[in-house]
Parts: sequence; C-alpha cells; structure tokens
Amino acid sequence: MMYEQQQQQIRMDTNKKAAHERKRSIEEERLEIVDLSGMSLDALPNPSLNLGTICKLDLSNNNLQNIPESLTARLLNVVVLDVHSNQLKSLPNSIGCLSKLKVLNVAGNLLSYLPKTIENCRSMEELNANFNKLSHLPDTIGFELNNLKKLSVNSNKLVFLPRSLTHLTSLRVLDARLNCLRSLPEDLENLINLEVLNVSQNFQYLETLPYSIGLLLSLVELDVSYNKITALPDSIGCLKKLQKLIVEGNPMVSPPPEVFEQGLHSVKEYLSEKMNGGHKTPPKKKSWMGKLVKYGTFNGANRSGPREERGGFIMPEYRSIDGLASPRYMGMFSPRRLFSPRTYFSR
Repeated sequence: MMYEQQQQQIRMDTNKKAAHERKRSIEEERLEIVDLSGMSLDALPNPSLNLGTICKLDLSNNNLQNIPESLTARLLNVVVLDVHSNQLKSLPNSIGCLSKLKVLNVAGNLLSYLPKTIENCRSMEELNANFNKLSHLPDTIGFELNNLKKLSVNSNKLVFLPRSLTHLTSLRVLDARLNCLRSLPEDLENLINLEVLNVSQNFQYLETLPYSIGLLLSLVELDVSYNKITALPDSIGCLKKLQKLIVEGNPMVSPPPEVFEQGLHSVKEYLSEKMNGGHKTPPKKKSWMGKLVKYGTFNGANRSGPREERGGFIMPEYRSIDGLASPRYMGMFSPRRLFSPRTYFSR
C-alpha cells in the first residue's frame, strides 16, 4: 500500500512539472523581439503591442534624448535592452523595475551618471556603458549586482572605481580603459572569477597598482599599458593562470628590461623571487638607465627608428592620441587599432 502511494505521488509530481514546463514554454513563445534600431527616431512611437511581451528591445542607432519612465516600467519581461548610440543624457529611474534584465547596452550616449535604481536589476549579467561621460558609478553598485559577469565602462571620465565593485564575485571581465583612473580598489582579491582586467590608457593618471592585483587567481589577461606605472607589484608573480601581460607605454623600471626580454615566465619568476626575498640581479650588458632610454620608456621618452624585439618582448615607441572617434564607430577606436601591432607578453 505504501509503495502504491509513493508511486502515485511521483506521478502527480511529474505531471505538475510537465504542466509547468508547458506553461512556461507557451509564455516564452508569446515573448517578442522588437527591433527599432537605425530608424533616426527622435522619440518613441506609441506602442501597438503589449510591452510586457517583449523579451528583447533594440533602440540603438537613433536620436533618442530620453526614454519615458512609463515605458521602461512596463518592460517586465525584457531580458536584453539595447539603446547604444543615441543622445541619452540620463536613464529612467524605472529601469530598476526590470527584474529579468540580463544585458544592458547604453554605450555611445551622453550619460554623466547611472541611476542608483540600476542596482535593482539583480539578474543583470552584462553592462556596457562605454563611450559616455560617466564621472562616477553608483557607490553601492557592487553590493547588489551579484550576477554581473562583464562590466565595460571604457572611454568615460571615471576617476575612481567604487570599492563595492570588489564584491562582484561573478565578474569575469572588467574593462575600464581610456578613463582618468588615479587608483584601483584595494580589495581586488574578492573578484575570485575575474579573468580579464583592462585598465590601460589612463595615461598620466594611473601610477601604481594595488598589491591585491596579484591575488586575482583566475586572471588570464592583464592590460595596464599606457599609464605611468614604474613598477609591477611583486604579487603578480603569484598569478599562475596569467597568460597575457601588456605593459607597453609605461616608464617601467621594475622588472627591468633584461627580465622582460625573456618573456612572461621570467617576469613572473623575477617578481616571485623578489617577493620571497631571493631575487638575484640579472647580468647587465648595459646599464638599466641606458636601456630605459634606448627603449623609450624612461620619462616617457619618444624615440624614432625601428622597434626592438627580442625573446618575445617588445617595447614600442609611445604614440599619443590626437582625437577621439565617434561613439557610433566604437570598433575603430579599439586599442587594437590605435596601437597596432599590439604588444604583449604571452605564455
């Protein structure tokens, strides 16, 4: 008798689960993708459909100056919202109502801040706010967006990154290049899944890296090129998964060029030995000062003539940027195009 009751309960649970799956499938089939991109829209037309049925809304490449609060508040099932390359000066506070939003692209606008309510979008996995005028991010953004995997805020006016970012334990990619960063948060070791960190091209502002950068044990790629960094933290020698280290365009003194010439493995070994107090100075063929001047890295010196390449290490000439590309052509403004060919150390 007991066996029959158990079997009956199992059948009931199975039927309920199947019914739930069918209902969810029907609901998903009713969801729509709406593409209004590239239509030179100055304002949004009155929608003829139920906004609650939209799962992806693309309003990119228009001339929108604002998004109505009432419209955003009704996008209850939107998963992807793309408004890049418009004329938006602010985002509606009602964006915090988008509890299912996973991807938000607001790149190429005129945003000077992000609304604090964005912290309520706790399902968000990717935020792209490149090419705006952001001077800061919400102070507590890192406490709430626990599912965020990719944060792109390059080409803004950020001076600091909020300390709360160190709580983004799901974060895999952080792109903060082309800003005015003066420092990085101290507790980076909490970013246990971070694989790519790009803080390049903060030029005259970023002079040092925190010791905790060497505790990012999942880090695969680190780009700190075109800053004013003179020394790498010894802790970088602990980054066993690091495969690419890009340091060009810095007045680098430590490690010295003799070590860089031998490739990434030697750089990590040098830093590790230095951290453990067992560093031995490599043999000098020429003085470090002479080499720094020769490679064009001492005091930002700029040399003419061919580039030097030895043992996988390249220290190119420093190139300045004369102007910024239009946000609508963000691909043309990538570091890969600005500084070509790309210089890095790889395993």
